[in-house]
Amino acid sequence: MRLTKRIYSRIFQKAFRIAIPLLPYRKPEILDGMEALPALLASKGIRGVLLVTDRGIRERGLTRHLEDMIASSGIRIAVYDGTVANPTTDNVEEARRLFISSGSEAIIGFGGGSSIDAAKAVGARIAYPGKPLSKMEGILKVRRRIPLLIAVPTTAGTGSETTLASVIVDSETRHKYPINSFPLIPRYAVLDPEATRTLPPSLTASTGLDALTHAVEAYIGGSTTKETRAEALEAVKLIFASLPAAYRDGNDMDARRDMLRAAYLAGAAFTVSYVGYVHAVAHSLGGRYDIPHGLANAVLLPYVLEHYGERAEKKLAKLADAVGLEGADDKAKAAAFIKAIRSMEREMRIPEKLQGIREEDIPELAAYADKEANPLYPVPMLMDADELSVFYRAVMEEKKNGRIATTA
Repeated sequence: MRLTKRIYSRIFQKAFRIAIPLLPYRKPEILDGMEALPALLASKGIRGVLLVTDRGIRERGLTRHLEDMIASSGIRIAVYDGTVANPTTDNVEEARRLFISSGSEAIIGFGGGSSIDAAKAVGARIAYPGKPLSKMEGILKVRRRIPLLIAVPTTAGTGSETTLASVIVDSETRHKYPINSFPLIPRYAVLDPEATRTLPPSLTASTGLDALTHAVEAYIGGSTTKETRAEALEAVKLIFASLPAAYRDGNDMDARRDMLRAAYLAGAAFTVSYVGYVHAVAHSLGGRYDIPHGLANAVLLPYVLEHYGERAEKKLAKLADAVGLEGADDKAKAAAFIKAIRSMEREMRIPEKLQGIREEDIPELAAYADKEANPLYPVPMLMDADELSVFYRAVMEEKKNGRIATTA
């Protein structure tokens, strides 16, 4: 990275770090079950609500109880179930039109991070009817209050129920970008482990590792506070203790409950302290190839942590201590922590490589990652697009004799 860009990035990050106490950070009010929602909506004078979810969740009947409860309370409910794994601007516009035509006054995001992110973006478009989402990319572009937003996560991973971020894919260009603004933080979050019971093992693993990535990147960055360090540390401890159990037995409600708590804490930590290059690279891969975000994060995480080397050793060593890993010094402890992540990923059948990455796409993808991360993300080591390209090549499948060689 050029020296001038390096200096600018660090000054920018320092300014945001100093401003943290002055910014309007808040956390959603936590509700333990969906049964509280009809009375909550009624108390707010809400006469109609839009439920944003995806087709798979609705076809499995996960939203039926909530739909029936809201309808029985005399509140109109419209359902948009077209959200895709990496929500698009088309998804948001379709849901926005349904919000308007149904006379809705509040929004419920029901599902994984995709549905909750889409619900946030719908709220942003309602607040700014003449402003396209592309003009909201970046930080603090949404300043108007959005309609009442409630998040019901069905995965324990994204932390979208507590963050100010919505990540959207442009339907035409396939550019995936974050919108980071305080009004997007949901007012209420329902943390009900029953909503995650039917999550299959593969998604339990990838979304749980998404939460781990949030916690680790928030912890090792340069904009931490005493509170975010404590939140990230607790999240890492909960994930190491509970994610393998939730993966092995989806009916382990204690593990499911702890994972929801971990995802929430990790989301709260990175809302203030931000993430890093794992996310920037993962977002570009999700936008171009529709690779699920949690999976991309899981595969990239150990590679990026190894690349940081001594710049991250001290903090990774503290995470190693927190989860009971031993080592002769910080370098050995950091290596043990990364090794433990790889071991957990192998146990849960997370691949070491990602399918579909094309060499000719890497310069453009790396440029997207550079634009997203710099100067905002307070990473241990600054890298530009050329330097970030190493991560795409590290996780892409190798071709030998015209065939794909994978390490699964």
